[in-house]
Parts: sequence; C-alpha cells; structure tokens
Amino acid sequence: MSALADPTRRAILARLSQGAATVNELAEPFDISLPSISRHLKVLEGAGLISRGRNAQWRPCKLETAPLERVDDWLQAYRKFWTGSFDRMDAYLAELTKAPEGGSKQ
Repeated sequence: MSALADPTRRAILARLSQGAATVNELAEPFDISLPSISRHLKVLEGAGLISRGRNAQWRPCKLETAPLERVDDWLQAYRKFWTGSFDRMDAYLAELTKAPEGGSKQ
C-alpha cells in the first residue's frame, strides 16, 4: 500500500487515530503548504484510509480502519514467519556463544 510509504501520510493517520480533524488541524505540525497537505489527504482518501465529511464550511477528516485491519490480517502470516526465524537465530547465536567444553587450549 503505497499510501503508507510517506512519513507525512503516516503522521496524518496517527493524528486521525485520536479523532477527526480539519485540514488546518492536520497541517499544523508540518512545515508544508495546505495544498501539499490536501494532496496527501487525497492519496489517503483514494486508498480508503480516510473519509471526509461535510459540516457547514469545513470538511473533517476521519480515519477508516477497515483497510488497515485487512493489512494487519495479511501481515499476520509474515509476523509468524519472522518471529520463528528470529527465535531460531537467537538459539543459534546462544549456541555459538557458549564456552567450549573442557576449557580453552593455548
């Protein structure tokens, strides 16, 4: 999911995980223009990660969790693989670092 590749978009999603926000509120912590923030929001909206409502003159953005839940489900198999791989590597490294039996030869 390329929408998650950009750190600014990930930061926007992190902010939206705390609740809905306006474009101005989302732009506040960044040193980029409002049009740039809007482009990031369009990418996130296109990926289905956020939705925009209408409330009088402003359009609050809201995090949509269903796509992220699907990604998490997909990643679960890889988590199991990597956890098993790291466990095997830990065991191998522990074996390598054991002191040789019978003392050392000089």
